[in-house]
Amino acid sequence: MVEDVIVREKGAFLKGKNVLVVGLARSGIAAAKLCAAVGANVTVNDLRGRDALEKALEDLEGIPVRCSLENDGAEEASRQDYLVISPGVPLTAPSVAAAKAAGVPVLGELELAARLCPAEYVAVTGTNGKTTTVTLLGAIFSACGKRAHVCGNVGYPMSQTVMECGRDDAVVVEVSSFQLETTRAFHPRAAAVLNVTEDHLNRHGTMDVYIGLKRHIFDAMDENDAAVLNGADPIVRAMGEGLRAKKLLFSSRQEEAEGVFVRDGHMIVRTGGAETDICPIDEIRIPGTHNLENAMAASAIAIARGVDASVIRETLRTFEGVEHRIEFVREKDGVRYINDSKGTNCDSTEKAIDAMKAPTALILGGYDKHVSFDRLAEKIAKDEHIRVCVLIGATADQIEASLRKAGYPSILRAESLEEAVRLCEKNAKPGWNALLSPACASFDMFSDYEERGRVFKRIVRAL
Repeated sequence: MVEDVIVREKGAFLKGKNVLVVGLARSGIAAAKLCAAVGANVTVNDLRGRDALEKALEDLEGIPVRCSLENDGAEEASRQDYLVISPGVPLTAPSVAAAKAAGVPVLGELELAARLCPAEYVAVTGTNGKTTTVTLLGAIFSACGKRAHVCGNVGYPMSQTVMECGRDDAVVVEVSSFQLETTRAFHPRAAAVLNVTEDHLNRHGTMDVYIGLKRHIFDAMDENDAAVLNGADPIVRAMGEGLRAKKLLFSSRQEEAEGVFVRDGHMIVRTGGAETDICPIDEIRIPGTHNLENAMAASAIAIARGVDASVIRETLRTFEGVEHRIEFVREKDGVRYINDSKGTNCDSTEKAIDAMKAPTALILGGYDKHVSFDRLAEKIAKDEHIRVCVLIGATADQIEASLRKAGYPSILRAESLEEAVRLCEKNAKPGWNALLSPACASFDMFSDYEERGRVFKRIVRAL
């Protein structure tokens, strides 16, 4: 296939080179396969041993790779031609320090994939809404006849997509701040920053660093590309200063000179002075103001890539959303159980709260990312719908302290997610919601938010 030729030509710089891939989660496995496919001599490294990595090693069966396990990779890294790291490996890791000291180039998995991708691609980042927006974009591109690939931080590595896509396919990449730490050649033809609120400060240290990483998604783009910015978010709007790419702003609060906005209940796109009515906003199937903004960002990217408004309109009317994001699970004894396990930070949980239109029992808590819960607590205390909060996980004490400081009294504690669901069942009345939206990552109790969401759904269905 011509696509194989393109990938091999782009990957020629790796042929015959010694490459160490650190981190054997999904991204690391895909990176190892891609490097081996273009002729590199690949070694894979992880702190864990063979028993813990059984599934990962099964995925690599038949791939010519060497294993270096149960060590930090520092010794191996200094002897390589390239080091490739997964998003979960911080720049402070011993392997990265050793590589830099030895002059070995360090590539993130996303950067590796971007250098070898045979197709043009678009990208989305932001604190919240990324997965919904990229999944919606994939549906839009599919509806206009493209073979669409949705990849990146969404859980399907871009390196895997590179081995599967053709040069005429549509590739949509969800990008995290962790991935943006190591990008240089990553060059989307259209990219969006949806919003920026406090998150991941345990890794990035300060908000300035976090904001700078989000803006970095635009750095390789030029005047032939489109930068899509949330005009209602002051931090994101300010990112437009000095960009070479054409700017398209979206806002549900005000009209924009170039971009997407709401007028008289309709989503309107304005480019080059011409306006197109996409659709009435009450026809957009996914609920909530935050999803209206996600739909506007996706529409702006699609318009920038030449998609007809009629295709966007029909997709917005039929797209049902994504798993683990304000996902209805079941109704039992008049109580609606809702899975928002993807609510991994306070801003995301605030948006889920805004979507609740009935009394709600809310499950909160999880892994500590060193952020404040005070603003979220104040919102809960003022919101008429949040009647009880059930706290779990490593952050339960912090969240309780913030809630009590805000004057919110209805607090319960649970040792497990199952106990939390049982407490919701016991306290909720007919007509209520029981909402899992933890405002925290899941790593204290689960492997990721997807596992947490699946476990929640299994518990709810077993009630």
